[in-house]
Amino acid sequence: MTITDLRDAAASSGAVTDSANGGVAGRQKPKEKRTWRSYSIYVGLAMIFVYCLAPFYWMLVSSLRRTADIFDNSLVPAPFSLENYTKVFDGSTMFGQALLNSLIVATTTTVLALILGVFAAYAISRLNFPFKSAILGVIIATSMFPGISVVVPLLRLFTDMGWINSYQAMIVPNLSFAIPLAVWNLTTFMKALPFDLEEAAMIDGCTKWQAFRRVLLPLAAPGVFTTAILTFIHSWNEFIIALSMINDPRIQTATVAISKFTGATEFQAPFGEQMAAGVIVTVPLVVMVLIFQRRIVEGLTAGATK
Repeated sequence: MTITDLRDAAASSGAVTDSANGGVAGRQKPKEKRTWRSYSIYVGLAMIFVYCLAPFYWMLVSSLRRTADIFDNSLVPAPFSLENYTKVFDGSTMFGQALLNSLIVATTTTVLALILGVFAAYAISRLNFPFKSAILGVIIATSMFPGISVVVPLLRLFTDMGWINSYQAMIVPNLSFAIPLAVWNLTTFMKALPFDLEEAAMIDGCTKWQAFRRVLLPLAAPGVFTTAILTFIHSWNEFIIALSMINDPRIQTATVAISKFTGATEFQAPFGEQMAAGVIVTVPLVVMVLIFQRRIVEGLTAGATK
């Protein structure tokens, strides 16, 4: 075989390979072109995103302006100033104590609501007893009353009990709204857990309490974290009860403290300080939600692989 024959054989084999590759490529599914509908979805999501974040952005920008520039309409503060944040913590507003009070009230409410909500949700979702659906309906119905409708009766009751200007005057009313939320969320979550796991644990020698504590409760951890976040946010943002029950500045929560900020004169509204305080109150909630969302996803994945 000569060199020319080898070259012809190589060329023919390359042509066969190219034709084969072309055939395979020809059979590949062509890429779908984006239509106006797909772009409209992204545009709609962007508009919703801007609509939701625009108030918070303006609050942040306004908090970084000087008092003299508070009515400036520019999108970026110029010059940049931390004057409002300094005034918030100068001691006259007692805002640091108000943040601590909000943390105490929200944390206590969340812990108590979770403890009561977990046991109530377990009983409703796993046990059989008469009027179970009616009891769940009554629990949910109690959360439908607006807070303002119970302020006057609670004010009269707590005045007779001597609870005015106390933490329990805020925690107990918060529980009346937090417990139904916790029971509803946890009941829905526990109903989705298989009964076989609990029964298998009891066959292996666990009591009903041990099966609940060692098997069911760890699997329900994602639902518990979600409920804790929602309950904490609700208690942290509560305003009308705290405003009505607390007159002492040392006990008032952060939301009430912001509403009672005063300017340098009687007719001056401290918009800058209120904006700065609003940012301080909001940022920890955003950070907490982001952190716990990651843990919720990890908990859901771990529960699915056990």
